[in-house]
Amino acid sequence: MAKSGPLITLEEHFFSETTRAWASDAAPTAIQHFPPPITTQLSNLSDERLKDMDAGSVTLQVISHGPTNGSAPKEICRKANDELKSAVEGSKGRFAGFAMVPMNEPAAAAEELERCVKTLGFVGALVNNHEKGRFYDDAFFWPVFSQCQALDVPIYLHPTIPGPAMAKGSGNYPEIVAQGLDSYCWGWHSETGVHILRLFASGLFDQYPTLKIIIGHMGEMLPYMLDRIIRFTKKQWPERQRDLQTVWDQNIYITTAGMFSVPPMACLLRVCKIEHILYSVDYPFSSNEEGKDFMDELGRSGLCSKEEMDKVAYGNAQELLGVKAMQ
Repeated sequence: MAKSGPLITLEEHFFSETTRAWASDAAPTAIQHFPPPITTQLSNLSDERLKDMDAGSVTLQVISHGPTNGSAPKEICRKANDELKSAVEGSKGRFAGFAMVPMNEPAAAAEELERCVKTLGFVGALVNNHEKGRFYDDAFFWPVFSQCQALDVPIYLHPTIPGPAMAKGSGNYPEIVAQGLDSYCWGWHSETGVHILRLFASGLFDQYPTLKIIIGHMGEMLPYMLDRIIRFTKKQWPERQRDLQTVWDQNIYITTAGMFSVPPMACLLRVCKIEHILYSVDYPFSSNEEGKDFMDELGRSGLCSKEEMDKVAYGNAQELLGVKAMQ
């Protein structure tokens, strides 16, 4: 049995008081529909979060802002990032930060990302998978990717609530089922996977060949279909300087966030370099204990050596982000 070492997690969320007030007044978000335990955990950046981390053997959380229906204005992002910075400073090495940036204002987003990395010490950014239905294959958004490449930090593409044109609507089942199909059970995961293909098709990775993009949930469905997709992109899609296999191997990083089952991990291990697979939880929407149980099961499965377990658990995050796991 190969056991993992200390655990670093990358898709872990909070919701700032600044953004909560803005969302209530100007842009209602999904947080209003979360049960009280989740909203309490999202708001906490101190002892309760640390206790939850300890329960799942997480030594370092890379924290990002929680879900909104669209980008907050630049002044709200700035205040939320400052709030997170204060928590990082007070955590004694247990927290790191991903920036929240206003993707609907790309120049401002690039500027805020630079401030967060160079002044606040953040290690990248996490953004919604789309901007109210508008995807980032549109060159309008590319100043943000340009800044990520220049700063040599990754950008995490996170599923979000589907826009009106994307939602499939109700069927012959309760509304709660429709919401699940549109979002957490299927829709927003498949949309994120398609988004990666849109970015490839747009030429983004030719323009920014060292750009690093992270996606969660064991690859947002792409690993299972990857061989078929690559074959068709070679045969039928416009030729790119860097083909999809190259982009997958060099530019895309994948976390386990929110997925705690060995079979999809077995598929991921077959199609992805071990150095590009990173453990994560998706706290507080999933629990650190669930994640730890999954890592224990993975160790028992024999799919990974001790060296490979350590890479997934913390080593790859250290290499990608320049952070350090507490022993």
